[in-house]
Amino acid sequence: QVQLVESGGGLVQPGESLRLSCAASGMIIRLTSMAWHRQPPGKQRELVAAITSGGSTNYADSVKGRFTISRDNAKNMVFLEMNSLKPEDTAVYYCNTPTGALPWGQGTRVTVSS
Repeated sequence: QVQLVESGGGLVQPGESLRLSCAASGMIIRLTSMAWHRQPPGKQRELVAAITSGGSTNYADSVKGRFTISRDNAKNMVFLEMNSLKPEDTAVYYCNTPTGALPWGQGTRVTVSS
């Protein structure tokens, strides 16, 4: 049974940083493209960043230059380093494949507010 567990969210002020973690169990993600998605309050879920099994990355324009996705295949984990956070980054963040093919976890809430 595949399970994704996200962590690392919290309340931060604009300009601050956070590092999100995603631990996968029930499958080996080494050969799978993975991604971070987010769902802002009252809005639909959107793809934020993706990383292929080979380490190539892609980002939504809204986070390019501020967010960095990475993976540790030995630990079966995916990370999202978020810098220069803005209020519009406020959302629940989820990891999954880029197409959302795996069961969704509970997500981790990020709130950016002064």
